[in-house]
Amino acid sequence: MKKIAFMTLGCKVNQADTASMQELFRQGGYTVCDFTEEADVYVVNTCVVTNTGQQKSRQMIRRAIRKENDALIVVTGCYPQTAAEEVKAIDGVDLIIGTQDRAKIVTLVEAALEKKQNQTDDEVRPWKQGVQFEEMSGGNEADKTRAYLKIQEGCNQYCSYCIIPYARGPIRSRSLKSIKEEVQRLTEAGYKEIVLIGIHLGCYGKEMKDGTTLYDAVQAALSVPALQRLRLGSLESVEVEERLLDLMETDKRLCPHLHLPLQSGCDKVLKEMHRPYDTSKFKTLLDQIRKKVPGIAVTTDVIVGFPGETETDFAATCDFVKQCGFAKMHIFPYSKRKGTPAAARQDQIPEPVKKQRAEKLAELDRQMQQAYFAQNIGKRHTVLVEQPIGTTGLVEGLTENYIRVEFQGEPDLCGKMTDIKITEALIDKCKGTIL
Repeated sequence: MKKIAFMTLGCKVNQADTASMQELFRQGGYTVCDFTEEADVYVVNTCVVTNTGQQKSRQMIRRAIRKENDALIVVTGCYPQTAAEEVKAIDGVDLIIGTQDRAKIVTLVEAALEKKQNQTDDEVRPWKQGVQFEEMSGGNEADKTRAYLKIQEGCNQYCSYCIIPYARGPIRSRSLKSIKEEVQRLTEAGYKEIVLIGIHLGCYGKEMKDGTTLYDAVQAALSVPALQRLRLGSLESVEVEERLLDLMETDKRLCPHLHLPLQSGCDKVLKEMHRPYDTSKFKTLLDQIRKKVPGIAVTTDVIVGFPGETETDFAATCDFVKQCGFAKMHIFPYSKRKGTPAAARQDQIPEPVKKQRAEKLAELDRQMQQAYFAQNIGKRHTVLVEQPIGTTGLVEGLTENYIRVEFQGEPDLCGKMTDIKITEALIDKCKGTIL
């Protein structure tokens, strides 16, 4: 049996893509091994959302090439899709595949192995409208607690800082029938929680033009009786349907947790980013969500140092996020992405200023997270136990509202739903006791 190793960089969608490709290779008779091991094929699934992601992608490609065995080096994902010639110029890459044709990767790799030569096979195709969703299996062989199921691909938003619409193509959606079948398969395989993810998840069904929305996808998943917990990936605040919030109230399997990227708390910056809301609309929606689902965890993304962001603009962001009281913020210094409108601007912010602003926002994040933890002390929650913590006698996992909790428990609790009471807030998680 041939051995194949994967290295995945970037987002949860990339991780889901890798899990799907790994399953295809298992079905094709391959053994999937760790990237540090000797293999016949190395696949690097790349990221370009930031400069850091792209640099790490190049580093991992070169790490695979430096291995002494005569392995086939495959580069896939957003990097070759947006910069095919740049990836082809890396000496030692044998095959590049963009963000299309991943369902055919086994065939493409087999063909490349047969004719291995000193040139790169280029399978990257430009995006066209009308392309169909590539329906591949979800799940991760290494982790049987939580499965990420990609149900949507592509983005038509074209935010001025973002390369992803160029990398992932136009919006397209997995069929409702396929969602139900995949959820059925994953629950039968032992997964307790499924996370529905996409590049622009809130646009699920939009291209179908028959009224299908994310609500229908959620209902399709929840129609599988064996499913114990369903979580939603990132979506825009303006795309949160009231029907979805009603479902959170009526079906407790749908987790009371929403990740709503804000990106900036300054209206001037939001407009220049080409975001589909202003702060007033975002806050109104946030208040409506919290009124409908009390105690819900709302997490977010914020970019600091967008071109032209003044100290006044940044102060407005700090004031606004405090008003929002997020459970967690993911903070990103702005990263120039070649080919995007923001990258062409002359009013770029110096890196030290970005770093300083990120650190200030990180302190606000710590305060808000501690405040959210405090609201939950003494409350009952259900934890999906993921893993033991070394030899401490403790285990840890996530509550339905996305709080990481550690508590005294035996390793055989892993993979099980366990009712606990939160007793104490730590730095980035809580302590609890089994009820």
